[in-house]
Amino acid sequence: MPSTTATPSHAFAPAAAAARIAAASRRTQQPQSGGDLVSLAMGEPDFDTPEQVVEAAHAAIRDGRTHYSPLLGEPALREALAEKLAGIAGAPVSAADILITQGGTAGLAASILGLVDPGDRVVVPDPTYSLYADLVSMAGGVVVPVPLGPDLHWDLDRLADALVGAKLFVFCNPCNPTGIVHGREELDALAGLLAGTSTVVLSDEAYADLDHTGRPFTSTVSVEGLRDRTVYCQTFSKSYAMTGWRVGHLWGPPALIRAAARIHNTFNGSVNTVVQDAALVAVRSCDADVARMRAAYERRGELMRAELATIPGLTLSAPEGAFYQFPRYDLDLPSTQVVAELRAHGVAVRPGSEFGARGEGHLRLSYAASPESITEGVRRLARGLSALR
Repeated sequence: MPSTTATPSHAFAPAAAAARIAAASRRTQQPQSGGDLVSLAMGEPDFDTPEQVVEAAHAAIRDGRTHYSPLLGEPALREALAEKLAGIAGAPVSAADILITQGGTAGLAASILGLVDPGDRVVVPDPTYSLYADLVSMAGGVVVPVPLGPDLHWDLDRLADALVGAKLFVFCNPCNPTGIVHGREELDALAGLLAGTSTVVLSDEAYADLDHTGRPFTSTVSVEGLRDRTVYCQTFSKSYAMTGWRVGHLWGPPALIRAAARIHNTFNGSVNTVVQDAALVAVRSCDADVARMRAAYERRGELMRAELATIPGLTLSAPEGAFYQFPRYDLDLPSTQVVAELRAHGVAVRPGSEFGARGEGHLRLSYAASPESITEGVRRLARGLSALR
């Protein structure tokens, strides 16, 4: 009987966009805690979503709120976000210029793919969140990494040189992986560098509610000279412990939001109605929950720093926000190898090189974990680093 399995006459090849991402990407999937592994690698809260948000989702399902949502998002949620953003920006914000997205990731993708053409130069700090470079590569743009200064803030001289002729500058504030917060003075300096140019800023403020400096957080959109050139990207994931819900939003110049909406509508369609109803409750009623979680992260950050300070050969960072510690180690080994060895000792962390070439020699540890996990995870980290010596 003849074989029914066809033999292809040629090899199939993926699109160039996929190949570009594969060539450029530093991103790795890290495990959750389980079995005999303690994970300090995950970039998400270990808190449950606030109860009133969960109940709002239940109510939406019971009420039959299970049909397609408008492509730009539910009007009530967009209005609530416009009101909140007006307070942040210190300027009027129209709900018409807000796009509800499938999490912050889809918002970043829609922004970058809606703006960047092949060959466009896109400046990013180094190290920074690795998704930015992947998306720029997908669009065919050219990533221009700019090394940070010794204090992990921007090196303004290097940044000024890199921004000449750039289409876009992308950064997160507070920063993943360093935990640095770019304050008013630094953002004013950026505005000065961009004055008279057409460079767009994409400000990823996912961790804005997790500022531990004791000063009011300065959003990019509150800065004269930046507001009118900035696409503001936000997510409900970090502030409200809603990572799995996949809901975020964009706001910015109308033409850029229209372009991002075109991309988002094509890739993602509308965000589901139930999640948006839950997100509306988060905006309206969860300030106390956000404050409670922020205070817990501050305590956990102090705990992690105290534990790490006892380990020889580590130079600790001074995080000001988010929930990351980014220590430098003194071993002459690539961070991917160090991370692999640490896994063998029962603790997962992220290699600094995942976040850019200048992240090499660092590890990223998350203190969005329980105090018990932090204490035990750092104990295993110390044991692993000792074994490597």
